[in-house]
Amino acid sequence: MPFLRGGTLSSEGILFDSTICLGCRECEAACSRRWRLPYDETIAAQERLSERKLTAVAARGERFLRRLCMHCADPACASACPVSALRKTSAGPVVYEERRCLGCRYCLLACPFHVPVYEWSKPLPRVRKCDMCNDLLASGRPVACAEACPTGATVSGDRDELVQEARRRIAGSPDQYYKHIYGLREVGGTSVLILSAEPIPDFLRVPDGAERPLPERTAWAMEAVPVVAVGGGVLLGAIRWITERRQKVRAAEGLRSGKTEAGGE
Repeated sequence: MPFLRGGTLSSEGILFDSTICLGCRECEAACSRRWRLPYDETIAAQERLSERKLTAVAARGERFLRRLCMHCADPACASACPVSALRKTSAGPVVYEERRCLGCRYCLLACPFHVPVYEWSKPLPRVRKCDMCNDLLASGRPVACAEACPTGATVSGDRDELVQEARRRIAGSPDQYYKHIYGLREVGGTSVLILSAEPIPDFLRVPDGAERPLPERTAWAMEAVPVVAVGGGVLLGAIRWITERRQKVRAAEGLRSGKTEAGGE
């Protein structure tokens, strides 16, 4: 069941169920093929995201979890980008446009899940991240990792349908699952949903479990930037004018004092 689609529903998404993941890493291999990235045993053994690995399977005891871009409904990476190189599409994926990128790497700092990676080893580096196979979804196909998954641990399709599927799985096997759909509400909701037998570990969890989108929480500060910038410019200009004025006054007083002393002689 790699692809779920209902009628007229919302955007696309991915559901990952760690309780039935075998750790086979077929999702990693399929992702690498799709991006034309090298993939071998050494890369497979690395349980972290990198410029060569845009999704990573990590072992947690006898269970396995996947790391990939969560495709937030209101992505902090896109909010932080000064040139809109990252943007959330109406279809669900958060995509990256290399031609716009300045290489400022603000997105790396802004992402609460620490997902975007940078090609430090290349002379012309780019930001790299999962784009939820935006081109495949546009053509009506499942994402590459879901298509490759042999157990149905990863499925893709309409997010609303995936939420219902996640609820069915929990209701059907309540002893098998920790009763929480991760990504349903975290940071305003994400297009990637995760089911687990236990609470999501710290390496995937938003630090404070926030449900508000991060851009909302910083909007007041971002809105204040122009005011602070303009106000600061005016203040610095005033300080400069006062300083220069004082210097001119001192110079003029010194000149008058010198003339007075000369006249007295």
